[in-house]
Amino acid sequence: MEKASEQRLRTTMGVVPTRNQLLTLGDLDDFKNDVLQEVKRIIKECVSGAPGKKWLKSAEVKKLLGISHGFLQSLRDSGVLPFTKIGGSIYYDYEDITFMMASHKSA
Repeated sequence: MEKASEQRLRTTMGVVPTRNQLLTLGDLDDFKNDVLQEVKRIIKECVSGAPGKKWLKSAEVKKLLGISHGFLQSLRDSGVLPFTKIGGSIYYDYEDITFMMASHKSA
């Protein structure tokens, strides 16, 4: 008798994935493309200094700028750094961060 979870998987996926499941050449090709795309993104990020994505979370911004949580909070509160809040997560546009840095640059 099959377990209920195996029955659900069999009906939704057609097969129950197992540890000894065979991979097709198409699966390996998809995996290769995903890995190459991620490596290219990482290299681009290292070379340009810019992250490979438009929206950054608070932890990424703190690491990028080398600032504390409290200082990031004060930048938000004072309106110096715009942000978007979705649910409990706060996101920052990378272009807003670079604009903030450029506009507060001293000569």
